[in-house]
Amino acid sequence: MAESNNKEHKYIDIEKIISERNAGLLNKLPMFVIRIISKIVYQQETNQLLNKYSNSVGAQFLENVIKEFNIKLEVEGLENLPENRKCFFTANHPFGFADGLIITYLVSKRYGALKAIANDAFMFVPQLHPFIVAVNVFDGSSKDYLRALEQTYREDIAITHFPAGIVSRRRDGKIQDLPWQKSFITKAISSHRDVVPIFFHGTNSRLFYRINSIREFLGIKTNIELMLLPREMFLKRNKTVKVTIGKPISYELFDKTHSHFEWAQIVRSKVYLLGGKKS
Repeated sequence: MAESNNKEHKYIDIEKIISERNAGLLNKLPMFVIRIISKIVYQQETNQLLNKYSNSVGAQFLENVIKEFNIKLEVEGLENLPENRKCFFTANHPFGFADGLIITYLVSKRYGALKAIANDAFMFVPQLHPFIVAVNVFDGSSKDYLRALEQTYREDIAITHFPAGIVSRRRDGKIQDLPWQKSFITKAISSHRDVVPIFFHGTNSRLFYRINSIREFLGIKTNIELMLLPREMFLKRNKTVKVTIGKPISYELFDKTHSHFEWAQIVRSKVYLLGGKKS
């Protein structure tokens, strides 16, 4: 058994990640703190999962992970997925990881090839590289990331996207996305892409939102609650996730009666109406 473990690849290595991104911080952190963080982010469990499916890539990897977690999908509106794959498949972002895997899985099953605009943290998962167009939500994207993104917009390929940029938080007494960024409207117009609205029903655990509230109350700017997202993924084990897909919205609708930012919020509202909710 020990020999087998030695051969396993360490995809997620918190100590290494902190060292590469902030070597000064690593020097200040006691080793027991790093061990605590590693447990919080489910480092061992995640590495075991990635090693188990190290030889599956893309759609097959997604299907394996969904089966591994025994996540049952209840999808309404599959008939609304258009023949033309050159669309933005945009959704609310309540979960963090599970919704990203599921939207990519559903769209890939329908169209095969796709690109997912995703946080560069997913680049730690080589099994997903064929699908990922990376962005850095918090520090700004590099020129290489931006060039890859522009190239993707021009291709005849499906694009999945969470326009909020970050996971839903509790706002005005309910769990919802922050205002959506306008870039997908701008690119929908320039690249002639219709927008397919998708709503994910459900939320993360109470602990996730409690940590977020405490962090904001204390005036801490770093989104420390994001460390809980791997845990949230594991909490989806043996659960049912309901997804509602709406009818495509033509890019021609996005005229000059509203700004691109305003159109983004209109589409956001349409997504929440799919869940029977007002945003």
